[in-house]
Amino acid sequence: MDNNIKIPEYHLFIHPLDLSELQKDIWCDDPVPAKLTINKKKYDIDVAYRGSHIRDLRKKSYQISFYKPSTYRKAKEIHINAEYKDPSLLRNKLSLDFFNEIGCLSPKSRFVNMKLNGKNEGLYLELESVDEHFLANRQLPKGPIFYAVDGDANFSLMSDLDKEVKKSLKFGYEQKYGTEQDEFHLQEMIIEINTISKTDFENEIVKYLNVDQYLRWLAGVIFTQNFDGFVHNYALYQNSETKLFEIIPWDYDATWGRDVNGKVMEEDYLRIEGFNTLTARILDVKTFRHQYKDLLEVILNNQFNVEYLKPKIQDMYDLIRPYIQKDPYKKEDVQLFDKEPEYILDFIEARAKFIRGKLNTLE
Repeated sequence: MDNNIKIPEYHLFIHPLDLSELQKDIWCDDPVPAKLTINKKKYDIDVAYRGSHIRDLRKKSYQISFYKPSTYRKAKEIHINAEYKDPSLLRNKLSLDFFNEIGCLSPKSRFVNMKLNGKNEGLYLELESVDEHFLANRQLPKGPIFYAVDGDANFSLMSDLDKEVKKSLKFGYEQKYGTEQDEFHLQEMIIEINTISKTDFENEIVKYLNVDQYLRWLAGVIFTQNFDGFVHNYALYQNSETKLFEIIPWDYDATWGRDVNGKVMEEDYLRIEGFNTLTARILDVKTFRHQYKDLLEVILNNQFNVEYLKPKIQDMYDLIRPYIQKDPYKKEDVQLFDKEPEYILDFIEARAKFIRGKLNTLE
């Protein structure tokens, strides 16, 4: 790692009355006006709390929208994540970088240190928003983007939440970008996933979905062992040129051997076939199943091993450790933080062995 890399410092100022309004109802999504100073440059912003189960934690996460100037680092919106339940604070970034390295669209992220009204709030992970700017920054064709927000985003006609037939196929998704017409394409794909005959599935599904890219995403979920990744923690993007949907990972802190509460998750917790209706139907096709098996082998040999990942983990650890020591919410846990790189590497070794041992089930 370049020793000159420094973690940027964000100075967030929220007027005490607005801050009081924000704190009054942590579950309210309405933003309040604020100012953000970065490298002595001031931005007028809107800020709101973000997340579902994380909102009532001591250290808050934020969603920031820029309106004067209207963008920052070619983004209109960023997410500032506390990563509070992850004792390493590394897992989300490590995961999203890993997805990118195995050929999957993935948000960029970087560590920042934040002060709120002059008080040090400690280390955060800044996440790129998956929106029209995400596409433009990668020179990708414009196209609708849908966020999977709950268990109804399971590619099924049945709800994961109440086990009933869905009243609408829009359930489980929140449209981030695009038109009302685009919703019909999403619904059409879900219907096709569930109704194409077994005989026709291999030839028909490729008209709706970028299957190679889906398999790369599936491999990423399996290696990082994100148990929640099959029905939420993803976004869907429809490429307007190919008309094919692609899947993008999101919120990957419950990975690399720990669950959503930071508790131990054994390396064999998630089967290599994954879950959800679409995954089951794709892996039911021999050609796709063998393609997936070959992909897993390639990633095991190249990216998912201690030799490849150890220097990346070590670099991140070295970069953020001085900030952990000053973080008012994390400094008491620095001894646990110090053990995490070894814990993650042990998980990688054990998970790789588990996956290798199961490859023959994909024959």
